[in-house]
This record gives sequence, C-alpha cells and structure tokens, in this order.
Amino acid sequence: MLEILSVTTPIYVLIGVGFLTTRWGLFNRDDMRVFGRFVLNIALPAMLFRTVSQRSIGEILNPTYLLAYLAGTFVVIFAGFFWSRRVVGLNRSSSTVCAMGMACSNSGYVGYPILLLILAQIAGVALALNLIVENLVVIPSLLLMLEPRQDGAGRWEVVAKSLLRVAGNPLIIALFCGVAMSLLGWRLPTPLERSVDMVSATTSGIALFVIGGMLVGLSLRGTGSRVASVAIGKLIAHPLAVFAAMATLPLFGMAPVASDLYMAGVLMAAMPMMGVYPTLALAYGEEGIAAPALLATTIASFFTLSAWLWLFKHTAILA
Repeated sequence: MLEILSVTTPIYVLIGVGFLTTRWGLFNRDDMRVFGRFVLNIALPAMLFRTVSQRSIGEILNPTYLLAYLAGTFVVIFAGFFWSRRVVGLNRSSSTVCAMGMACSNSGYVGYPILLLILAQIAGVALALNLIVENLVVIPSLLLMLEPRQDGAGRWEVVAKSLLRVAGNPLIIALFCGVAMSLLGWRLPTPLERSVDMVSATTSGIALFVIGGMLVGLSLRGTGSRVASVAIGKLIAHPLAVFAAMATLPLFGMAPVASDLYMAGVLMAAMPMMGVYPTLALAYGEEGIAAPALLATTIASFFTLSAWLWLFKHTAILA
C-alpha cells in the first residue's frame, strides 16, 4: 500500500500546494486562470504533439479503446440522467449537469500527470484518445441535451458552435498536427524538438497546482445526496463501465486492448470531473451542484484512485 501512496500522494501534495498558496493570498483565482491557460494552450498541446508525432498511427488511433471508452461513458450518462431525473426528481437541466459530472473526466490536468507517474510510455496516447472521445462526441452531446427541447434548430446551432470551438482548440490542433507528422514520417528540427520537450515537461506540475488553486472558495454546504451521487457516478460507476466495455468488445470480434492501455482507460475514467465543469453548468444556472461536486470528487479521488491502483497491482483482473 505504501508503494501505491508513493504514486498518489505527490499528486495531491501539488494540488494541496496550489490550494494553500491561493488560500493564503500568495496567488489568487485569476492567477490560476492564467496558469491554466498556459497549460491548456501551450504546455499540454506541446506534450500532445510530441507524443503523437513520435508514434505510429496504429498506436494512436486504437478503435477498441475509442469505442469502449465512448460506450462506457454513454452508459454512465444515460444511467446518471435517469437516476437524477426519475429517482432523485431533478429537472431536465439539473439531471443533465449531474450526468455530465459523472461522465467527463479531467484527462489533461489530473489524468495525464497521474498516468505519467505509473504508465509513462502510453500516458500521452491515452490522453490523445480521450481528447478525441470527450471533445468530438461526449461534450457536444451533453450540450445538445442541455438545450431547451422545443428549440431544435437552436440546439443544433449550439452543438455546431461547440464543434467549431473544438476545431480551434490548441489541443485538437496539436493532435491533428501530430497525426500528420506521424503519417508523413517527419520530425521537427532538433532545436525545435528540444524546445517542445522543455515546454511539455512543465505540464503535469503546473496542471495540478492549478486544480488546487481553483478549489479555493468552493463549499460543500447544503449539497446533500446530489453531490454524493455525482461523486459515486464519476469515481466508481464510470471506471466500472469503461472496464466492462473494454472486456466486452473483444467478444464481438474487436482486437483486445493491451493491458497497459486498458489500465490507462479505466484510470482516466476514474479521475475527477473536468475543471471547467462548474463554468459549463453556470451557463445553465446549475453551478450550485457543479462547484460542490467538483470539490467533493477531487478530495474523494485520492482514496478511490489509490484503491484502483491497489486493485490493478494486487489482483489479476487484467491478466
């Protein structure tokens, strides 16, 4: 168990440093937004480009992983929506926001740094695959669900705008540029390659620091069972659904996922929700559940991720 904690503890120490330095006034939340933009627009794209451009296209575009992660995610979306709508009795918008919290992982800020510690060889590949699923399918689908039912044209317009924003996202641009370099067999000149390496090396530490700083000011007061259901859905149901999908697809003739990538996919699903979750919820007046859920899930993920790592290490579930 100490070996597991030696992996997870540094992650949450950095998150804690971000939280405390922001809480004590050395930085403020606006500073975290600046740091976050650096990670999202410079450091992560550099890392993603480097990883993808140096691998074969077959390693990057793994159809079983993509389909399994997508299937597991949509199972959780539909189950989370049904639970929130029919069992808890929330309205349609609130139910969709709860489902979003259960199904959208923080792949870049938390997932990649953790995978870099335990599965460094395929951490970038897993991130690239998750970005494809999350940005091109999952988030646009959830935005479509959030739009008023009676305004069909408006709903599709929102999704179209979302896809246009995705197309201009530096992460997606870096992904496709890396794929092009891989297909053409090109490499950057050595000075440029070293520059990209230097920038990409800053990704994990700053990303975790930002997550901690963004948690300052969030509160769990008065959140009740809704936050608990979102946290359970995100940290337990989502990885279980992805695990089951990856185990099931080979039964229908698809190539099995290699054990390290299998583990990476389950761990990516077990991450807390994306950092922009409260921001997206705010646009629909649902930040009251999203912000506390982000705080609770990030704290609880220390224990659940440690448990997942223990299971992978001490059982033969991927043998």
